[in-house]
Amino acid sequence: MDHLFGVPGDFVLGFFNQVLKSDVKYVGTCNELNAAYAADGYARIRGIGAFATTYGVGELSAINGVAGAFAERVPVVAITGSPATMNYRTRPLLHHTLGDYQVPLRMYERVTVASTQLASGETAPAEIDRVLSACLAHQQPVYISLPSDVVMMGCARPSAFVFPAHASSDQAALGEAIKEALGMLGKAQKPVVIGDVELIRFKLQKEFAGFLDKTGFPYVTMMLGKAVLSEQHPQFIGLFEGERSRDYVRDRVESADCILQLGALMTDFNTGGFTTNLDDSKTISANIRSVKIKHHHYENVSLRDFILGLSEKLSRRDAEALEIHCASGGCVHRHTEPYRPDAPRPLTLKRFFDRMSHFIGTDSIVIAETGVSLFSAAEMLMPEGATFIGQTFYGSIGYTVGATLGAGMAAQGRRPVLFVGDGSFQVTCQDLSTMIRNGLKPVIFLINNDGYTIERVIVDRPYNDIQPWRYHKLVDVFGGGLGLEVRTEGELEDALGKAAKTDSLAFIEIHTGRLDCPESLRSAGRSMAKANQLE
Repeated sequence: MDHLFGVPGDFVLGFFNQVLKSDVKYVGTCNELNAAYAADGYARIRGIGAFATTYGVGELSAINGVAGAFAERVPVVAITGSPATMNYRTRPLLHHTLGDYQVPLRMYERVTVASTQLASGETAPAEIDRVLSACLAHQQPVYISLPSDVVMMGCARPSAFVFPAHASSDQAALGEAIKEALGMLGKAQKPVVIGDVELIRFKLQKEFAGFLDKTGFPYVTMMLGKAVLSEQHPQFIGLFEGERSRDYVRDRVESADCILQLGALMTDFNTGGFTTNLDDSKTISANIRSVKIKHHHYENVSLRDFILGLSEKLSRRDAEALEIHCASGGCVHRHTEPYRPDAPRPLTLKRFFDRMSHFIGTDSIVIAETGVSLFSAAEMLMPEGATFIGQTFYGSIGYTVGATLGAGMAAQGRRPVLFVGDGSFQVTCQDLSTMIRNGLKPVIFLINNDGYTIERVIVDRPYNDIQPWRYHKLVDVFGGGLGLEVRTEGELEDALGKAAKTDSLAFIEIHTGRLDCPESLRSAGRSMAKANQLE
């Protein structure tokens, strides 16, 4: 980790002064929430991210970003510069405080896997290592409260940090789980694998790829696990999201005589509104520390050990016998279909994403905001080496602006491509300026559909309206870059040509209809309307 995101405040300034003397680059954001989002986006690329704020007002502004990282299992270190230790004993009515100085710590304890309030230089190294180890072992956020006087206290030189080892399995439970799974997979004529988010978070892509190579089994991903492996993989058949899936993908999964789920989180968006219709009697479900087969539960079984154990015992099957179709059959917007622009034709959302499937380049970082952008981009077939980022479970609107900043700082040799709606962008737009300040060069597509379309497909009321901005002009307001506006297919071609040539941030405002959105989002809207009794 080479970068620290944050916002200054008096209690954290002593720590920031030390950061400026270190090899870690401080990246100031416009608000604390975006600092947390940036650390999240950074962690999804580099493996861990960190941000620092001042006590109370700063850390509580950021807590929503940490909650999202907690829900989606992203390792983020939240550092708070807090009042001096003496103040915790005497409790004077200092600015930014709440009378009870422990309130922020107790709030953060609910959305982190480990936390600490450093008490002295003597104990600080061991406490810091303890929470960092928990952050990496569990792939979830941690919280460090750093009192202003502790910053300058001397400490013994810490020993080398010991990275947490893979958690070991209960060997008896592991053996029984593998034996039962092998029995089902060995008999299956039409097995299918669902690869999902825990494979990404716990860096099990290599083990997963080895399993697929050994067995030849076809696989799908869910939205949270999109692009766990290259979507150009010959055994990839598409995105599975229950009733919202493409016909071939849904039929292939639901007709399978054995379904192997690896690292899946069965959230509402992941499962197409809980419409996956998987038969428990045919399903093997393995998560990071447990395996469920039919009605049997095996605890303390490592997902890594389970995958490796199956790989060792299974043999490769023929693709034709397994009925593996081309991956392009599983995605709506796919580059196997030619795109020919009709210059005067008003741009629609589907035509835009059809075009994007040709525009996204190898090794891109594709970031999609909750709503129209996420549901549309998830249906694109990603090119070789692409990384896909979306807050599919927590779904906090505005997340992707900070996440794009973080991802851009984490991988400055790769060009992020952001898809964000106008409503979400208005929540966190300020840190467009931080991208410009740090010389980042993402391509940002703002989908201007005149308000909160994701809410409109649930129930269309005036509270979904927002003040229209001239979004593409903001690059001038914030200090530089290329800003363009697009309404037709011809204008899109012109804008893409200019974006490809520019050596700066490119911001392209795309105008579409108010209710122009993919059917998968309409389906989600109907599900949410029913669940919330809004029909």
